[in-house]
Amino acid sequence: MSQQKQGVLFAAGAYLMWGLIPLYWKQVQYVSSLEILAGRVIWSFVFTALFVLLIKQRKELMEDIRSLWGRKAQFWSLFIASLVISVNWGVYIWAVNNEQLLQASLGYYINPLISVLFGLIIFKEKLSGATIVAVIIAATGVAYQAILGGTIPWVSLTLALSFSIYGVLKKKIPLDATRGLAIETLFILPIAIVGYIYLMQTTDIAFLQVDMKTNLLLIGSGIITALPLVLFAKGAQKIPLYLLGFVQFLSPTMSLVIGIFVYKEPFTMTELFTFSCIWLAVLIFSAGKFIEVRKRKLI
Repeated sequence: MSQQKQGVLFAAGAYLMWGLIPLYWKQVQYVSSLEILAGRVIWSFVFTALFVLLIKQRKELMEDIRSLWGRKAQFWSLFIASLVISVNWGVYIWAVNNEQLLQASLGYYINPLISVLFGLIIFKEKLSGATIVAVIIAATGVAYQAILGGTIPWVSLTLALSFSIYGVLKKKIPLDATRGLAIETLFILPIAIVGYIYLMQTTDIAFLQVDMKTNLLLIGSGIITALPLVLFAKGAQKIPLYLLGFVQFLSPTMSLVIGIFVYKEPFTMTELFTFSCIWLAVLIFSAGKFIEVRKRKLI
């Protein structure tokens, strides 16, 4: 099997898992979103740290930490990135368990377009005509929902902005995906532990208090966080960025389908117009990227 085919399979596996993850969070819908988030951070650290030890990269992990400590700008960028991705995780969990899966799906459709704008503003990257048109159409869809629909899609915007900021912060920090996740979760591990203790003192927590199924599902949140990230990292190394861009829309599409047909979330004319704008924007954006790549190959 060619490297590119392997890469597509790895990337598709990652996005399939991310697309199906709402089904997992729904199984613990009766657990507070804050407890799920705190548990996800703790168990993600446990499993990624164990995996690093299993593949005998403990020395590399310690070297990564020492290297980061010696480069304060990268250290603090990764620390802030860990906080931002925690916000992303928390909002997504809340959205799934509060019948806002369509809004979460919309957020991850918008995300690549927000990333493009960040590239323009922060990294002074040039935008193609197709990309500019795509961003305008997407903005029209979001504005329609905010103004005429009467609701600001804060879940979508928070997810898109947080993941884009996370990408910007990590852009210039060359870290292995698995070791990087171990360090990121290590940064926020104390906050998660303190948060868990606070929840234990102020509310009725579910872990070790409900049943074995709940315990296993909360522990398993670490695995379902780490595994797709490892698959994604392997896929990203083997396929070009434009191809990865096509595959990434698999996840929000699956979430959208699950939200409408499995959990029967309302899909009104407002949502139809907004999503139609986003789908058109994604089509134009993806086609523009594909044409750019083809032109480069012909030069």
